[in-house]
Amino acid sequence: MPRFGLRRLALMVLGSGLIWTAGSHSAFAIESCVASLKREAVSAGVRPEVAERMLKDASFDEKVIRFSTSQPEYKTEIWDYMAFLVDAERIKDGKKNLRKHRQTLSAIEKRYGVNRHVVLAVWGIESDFGQFKGDFYTPHALANLVCAGKRRQKYFRGELIKTLQIASRGDVPVNDFQGSWAGAFGQTQFMPSTYNSLAVDFDGDGRKDLVNSVPDALASTANFLKNAGWRDSRAWGYEVKVPSGYSGPIGLKKRASLSTWGKRGFKKIGGGSVSGKTEAALIRPAGANGPAFLVTRNFNALRSYNVSTSYGLAIALLSELVADGEPFKTPWPTDNPGLSRAQRLELQKLLNRNGFNVGEPDGKVGPLTRAGIRKAEAKYGLPVTGRPSWNVYSALGGK
Repeated sequence: MPRFGLRRLALMVLGSGLIWTAGSHSAFAIESCVASLKREAVSAGVRPEVAERMLKDASFDEKVIRFSTSQPEYKTEIWDYMAFLVDAERIKDGKKNLRKHRQTLSAIEKRYGVNRHVVLAVWGIESDFGQFKGDFYTPHALANLVCAGKRRQKYFRGELIKTLQIASRGDVPVNDFQGSWAGAFGQTQFMPSTYNSLAVDFDGDGRKDLVNSVPDALASTANFLKNAGWRDSRAWGYEVKVPSGYSGPIGLKKRASLSTWGKRGFKKIGGGSVSGKTEAALIRPAGANGPAFLVTRNFNALRSYNVSTSYGLAIALLSELVADGEPFKTPWPTDNPGLSRAQRLELQKLLNRNGFNVGEPDGKVGPLTRAGIRKAEAKYGLPVTGRPSWNVYSALGGK
């Protein structure tokens, strides 16, 4: 989900008529608003006991509000993003799950016309193949966004009511709505409104359960991608060599046939001509010195899952690698690359070992870890960024 600039605005609590400023003690009291939401949910057809159970004990969550209103502490470069999301462990797990769920994935591919490796890659990126459920109980997170949020309260109110309706119908157990601060849930992280329009019951048990049913989650993802324009008759795109001195069209809106790009001098990395009637656009996500790609509308379908070019490329790369394909050949333009999940965990252990206390190592780089990194960078004469990078990892003894 996108994050937005940090602003000290008033927090308007809908349903109560009160306006509370950020940081005031009143911000922790959202009971009146939550009570109003319960009544609204029941009026919308939610069983009273479900509304009560799912919103019981909902209280102000500073972390939800902070995530919804602030930029990350540093800009995430694409090489950090890719190193974290597409690492050796995720590729290995992807291949294991490809074998384990081969029959299900084959049936999904046949029904929806979406490449099985792409569906698998979305699953891997969104929940680490079902291993990570999310940090928030989504009804409480959504209640915070409605009652104490700074923007889009009407949208989040609708998503909350839809969440309660899904549980009230019995599709997903009330305790299983674990996910993101913005309300997405399930093994492939659907927002409730997306669930209502695109989730499917693929295992035939009469429920569309994206939390506990792998077939339902994967088929729903394939249905999403098909609806977003994925067609298995075309590739997502190709890494290409840009002709010297090129100054022509660039960007997702500047499309031309692959043959036109071939006439402009573009060639596939590793050899091979660029040809055909399929339309593609040129993207250079790390600038002129990094990898370049000609991407089709299938890439747009991947990108629509999280409205991010970096995200789309992570899905594309992971899908290639779990299918025993080739990694991107052109290196990212940095001499200080990002770290895999295993390396981030080891970095935290090294920080603790060297006296930069960052708490219990868990591989998640939060404020405490960034503070420790900054102290280590200062000690070793590195630029102070708070970024989990190869240079600070190496300085601390990482291998």
